[in-house]
Amino acid sequence: MNIKRVACGLCAAMMLAAVATGCGSSTSSAAASSESAAASSASGLNGTVATGGSTSMEKVMSALQEAYAEKEPDVTVTYDPTGSGAGITGATDKTLDIGLSSRKLKDGETGVTATTIALDGIAIIVNNTNPVQDLTIDQIAKIATGEVTNWKDVGGEDAPIVLIGREAGSGTRDGFESIVGVADKCQYAQELTSTGAVITGVAANNGAIGYASLSALKDTVKAVTVEGVACTEETVLDGTYKIQRPFNFVTNDSVTPSDAVQSFIDFATSAEAADLIRAAGAVPMA
Repeated sequence: MNIKRVACGLCAAMMLAAVATGCGSSTSSAAASSESAAASSASGLNGTVATGGSTSMEKVMSALQEAYAEKEPDVTVTYDPTGSGAGITGATDKTLDIGLSSRKLKDGETGVTATTIALDGIAIIVNNTNPVQDLTIDQIAKIATGEVTNWKDVGGEDAPIVLIGREAGSGTRDGFESIVGVADKCQYAQELTSTGAVITGVAANNGAIGYASLSALKDTVKAVTVEGVACTEETVLDGTYKIQRPFNFVTNDSVTPSDAVQSFIDFATSAEAADLIRAAGAVPMA
């Protein structure tokens, strides 16, 4: 009997200890959960920020979205890469909170404001096998308009030039054509719907030439220098590289941004976001 009593006593003690430990674990877990919830909602921001437009801004937007999600987990920032023209239209007709445009606003695009968050160089790209290393603005213009049709006329091999560019409405195309002075005069062999497609097209054709955002450049193609200046962050920022354009957030003048929208704009234009933009291949303004 004494042995049974001792055994019962030990069992009871062990059960009490287990219950106490369980309660402690539950309490700690609940406290941690509570702290996490408090941290995620500390700013009180929530909702969705709808953005869309420039495909050239994809890397920059991806970096900003990821970092902002850590900062404000209750705010969802969406991005629909549909081209700069569509981004400006979306801001104008209020279907987007922020339109994304990789070109300046045109005279007829009124009722909206563009805020430049970064600068981007438009690199002139050729196939990696092409021996041409440098082109002048004048040579590029003559190639674009079809006045020069053979690489031998600009220091290359005896081979036809194949111009590959973006579709009408593209900010990259608009930026290239307006800066080089060939708006509505280009003789394209191919008009493609994304910067990535242009890069792929040039990489696949020995005689091809095209243009691409600095932020999208890959080693599958070669970026030639323009009048002796390479397309880099430094040359874009100091203005010595001539073919460059802005990365803009476009907002409707008649709409007061929600707290979430304003918060994302403030974040994208802050010094905090500068390294993210730089890592994405663009040149930050902050």
